[in-house]
Amino acid sequence: MINFNDKINLIWQIAESLRGVYKPEKYGDVILPMCVIKRFDEIISEKKEAILKAYQLYKDIPEASQEELIKTALNGLDFYNISPFGFKNLCDDQDHLKENFIAYLQGFSSNIKDIIAHFDFNKDIDKLAKNNQLFHVIKEFNSVDLHPKRVDNQTMGYIFEELIRKFKENAEAGDHYTPREVIELCMKMLFMGKIEEIKTKGKVISIADFCCGTGGMLSVGYKYILEQNKDAKVELYGQEINDESYAICKADMLIKGQDTNNIVFGNTLTDDGHKGKHYRYLISNPPFGVQWKKEQSYVTTEHSTYGFNGRFGAGVPRVSDGSLLFLQNMISKMVDDAQGSRIAIIFNGSPLFTGDAGGGESSIRKWIIESDMLEGIISLPTDLFYNTGISTYIWVLTNKKVKQRKGKIQLVNASDFSKPMRKSLGSKRKFIDKEQIEEIATIYQAFKNTSHSKIFDNTDFGYTKITIERPKTYEELKDDEKFQELTCKDEILKKLQLIEDEKKAFASKVAFVKFLHVKLKTTELNLLIAKDTESIPLKKDILDYFAEEVKPHLVSSWMDESTFENIGYELPFTRHFYEYKTLERFEDIMVDIRELESAINEDLKELLA
Repeated sequence: MINFNDKINLIWQIAESLRGVYKPEKYGDVILPMCVIKRFDEIISEKKEAILKAYQLYKDIPEASQEELIKTALNGLDFYNISPFGFKNLCDDQDHLKENFIAYLQGFSSNIKDIIAHFDFNKDIDKLAKNNQLFHVIKEFNSVDLHPKRVDNQTMGYIFEELIRKFKENAEAGDHYTPREVIELCMKMLFMGKIEEIKTKGKVISIADFCCGTGGMLSVGYKYILEQNKDAKVELYGQEINDESYAICKADMLIKGQDTNNIVFGNTLTDDGHKGKHYRYLISNPPFGVQWKKEQSYVTTEHSTYGFNGRFGAGVPRVSDGSLLFLQNMISKMVDDAQGSRIAIIFNGSPLFTGDAGGGESSIRKWIIESDMLEGIISLPTDLFYNTGISTYIWVLTNKKVKQRKGKIQLVNASDFSKPMRKSLGSKRKFIDKEQIEEIATIYQAFKNTSHSKIFDNTDFGYTKITIERPKTYEELKDDEKFQELTCKDEILKKLQLIEDEKKAFASKVAFVKFLHVKLKTTELNLLIAKDTESIPLKKDILDYFAEEVKPHLVSSWMDESTFENIGYELPFTRHFYEYKTLERFEDIMVDIRELESAINEDLKELLA
């Protein structure tokens, strides 16, 4: 296979020739559809004679039937072009180039025309023709060899990835693309323990990605399975909201011989393109920290109306980040049988801990963990992605854990497993090499407590958030303006002073009221009570914790028993791998400072000499 940088440089030279007619960020409007069309043209040109012969046989019958018969005649080729034109002869007639090129595009089968339509390419054909650029672009692309035999799908993915990064200057590339080494690590997690099953003769294996972008994850999954079992039947499913990415993905799936009806265009959260369907392996890199305000009405209605019969039964997160909605959607598509399904999903740090007990995010985590679906989480190095340098994590879930993992969650710290790139690509400054991928996978599969791996019970991540109440002190109340308005304030202050003097304890709010011997409205009583919260680990008895950790410090406090069911879950990943480093001694710091001062003084002397 060729070095993909050679192809990128060649295509980028064509893009640069558009300067003046297009702004650099708009080069992609021409270059990306031309790459896709040229790739199809390479394949079709080999069978052009057979295509035209089949078309002559069936040209007088309805188009829908005509398509199926032509495809059948082509022995497995699922797309074609019935025009006499191609990249090799389009430029022969410069006077009619625009008309011939349009006729050429209209000659494609309907599945390719749908792809071209999502690029919205027609307006650019007019613009290129008016600016005398159409001939040049077609002629130059004729010299770019993009045949799958010489540029495989993974290499083509790299080409698209780098081109989009150049066109968008980091703003979009990371939204559509996941670094290939991260996808390969995800595959290790997704198929862990399933290799023998994959190798079964005649095995049908489904992989789905409902934020599929240009199909990078699906393509790597496809390749991974066929490497294990060349006879496996791999079925790929996806959904994508971005027109450009959808078009590229669908083109890639078509070339692979996949059913392109399995790739759906639309918003995953509001338009479930795979409703009622279930898949064996699910993988995704949903957008990080993206608002779902536009989808809020639909999502909250589905949640409240259908509960767990819909996709969002466990809860809805805050509108500022919809990551956990995408995960719930994936869980709703898992196969519920003896084999079950596996999920690998990439998140930033937010889904680990945002949201309080009883809130949307915590409730979703609670449901996932108490249902024993969360198998493990792997922390990745920073600076792996094209448009962000933030920390990222792979969550691994399954609805059928193996025996040793039941009731357990594994955390793997792989944040140091990376190497620097020789040249940065946007925010991507690091990569994980193949040896490191294998090492991370080995650590995960070993399922042992080590410096990089920690094994926990599910309940280790749960807590009860209780409300602690106590009488306010004399000092807290004496300057409280609202309290000063009470007619019985002096009597209350005397009694509160008595509490403090005698270190009087109360078992409840009722006991406190009885002690006061005054009739107070609820609002007035609330003026006298200070409230705080305490998060008690699920493994700890609430009463014991209160007696040991709270009561000794707040003698007159009591617990609000109505909050005993207020259970939350969070996954404080970094806390479990924190290593205390001894601070440098003051004397050593001063030595370093004096040496630095001396060096600066020497530099100044040379400068001023």
